Amino acid sequence: MKLQCEVEVINRMLPTFGMRNRGKAARAVLSIGRHLDKTSKIQNIYLMICTLKDKAGCKYKLKENIEQFFTRFVEEGKATVRLKEPAVDVCLSKADANNLKNFLSAARLAHRGSEVDALPLTALAPARTRDVEKPKSKMSITSKKDYPLTSCFPYSLEQLQVSYCRLSRVDMRMLTLKKLRKLDLSNNHIKKLPATIGDLCCLAELVLHNNHLEAFSTALCQSTLQHSLQYLDLGQNKLRALPIQFCQLRELVHLKLDDNEMLCLPFKIGQLSKLRFLSAARNQLPYLPADFRRLSLENLDLFGNPFKHPNPLDHTIQLKFPLTLLEMASRAAVNYRIPYGPQLIPAHLCQDLEVSKTCSCEKACLNFYIQTTVSMNLHHVSHTVVLVDNMGGTEAPVLCYFCSLTCYSEFLDKCLQRGR
Repeated sequence: MKLQCEVEVINRMLPTFGMRNRGKAARAVLSIGRHLDKTSKIQNIYLMICTLKDKAGCKYKLKENIEQFFTRFVEEGKATVRLKEPAVDVCLSKADANNLKNFLSAARLAHRGSEVDALPLTALAPARTRDVEKPKSKMSITSKKDYPLTSCFPYSLEQLQVSYCRLSRVDMRMLTLKKLRKLDLSNNHIKKLPATIGDLCCLAELVLHNNHLEAFSTALCQSTLQHSLQYLDLGQNKLRALPIQFCQLRELVHLKLDDNEMLCLPFKIGQLSKLRFLSAARNQLPYLPADFRRLSLENLDLFGNPFKHPNPLDHTIQLKFPLTLLEMASRAAVNYRIPYGPQLIPAHLCQDLEVSKTCSCEKACLNFYIQTTVSMNLHHVSHTVVLVDNMGGTEAPVLCYFCSLTCYSEFLDKCLQRGR
């Protein structure tokens, strides 16, 4: 039985002599195992603590030698074991909560001297240097020759950069790093992202700049990344579109889509209410989605896209008179926010409701509508705007939808009044 954590051994007798403990914890490996007592020639169960300064370890007898356990903060990886002889408190911190609980249970059994044969004992051998070194939180690998092929990545990593290593796929060993907050896989040859990236529940930054990505997984959009991902760099790939579910990543603050082959931005991009920095320069965007007007950005870069010149009279009419019962029911479900799901209605109807369009009157329309494009000054959605073209423009075409001829004619009247 072993446990890696930080340990501080406090001598309770020092205050008696007018002394005090230094009060500094050290990284250590704790082991519970058998040791031959040189005095009594009897094998007893001991607790051994090995640190970087004392890799050989210091041993403490456990049988009938524990005065008290302090476990109030065990869920935070903290506990204290008070020994009778010598009079010390072994203070444990920064331990894995589950491992700590198991270790304390083993210590209790060793103290009672019962069920000794069932204890998961280990050899009380000196610790290796790598086991007692301070956990590594950052690692940067920028060449293929430095890439670890036989050894694992340190479990304690919070930031990992693996660039210029010609990776064709994401190494599954990276996906076991549960503390990872930043993963930089830029400048590789990755074509596809595994859905298990979504298991990195602490991941706040994901950098995939300059790879060969052709799609962004729907599974990733519906994973725990919804609650953690704040920075996403997908620049310089081969993306043509992002899934509808992409806008479920509602913690996103910074999104980079430069130098792809994007034909459209996410349909419900306005749901990214925390988004402040958006760059989608040098793509193939002909216009922006209607939901774009709901954004509130600090910086926006759409330079180098072949935006079409908007013309409110150049429209697509997809209406039917009278509206079908399905269309009217669907509009009512969205307008009145009636709960729905695959357990209530067919899955394909749920998908239709999720991509409903919003008319200028703020009501929904699904399969029957009038569509046109209008010009919008991008300063309406962003404080700073990088020029859209070389002519100094900051306007771009935005899709508009109308649920009826009445709404469309009212819109045209407003356009004519502004033109006078």
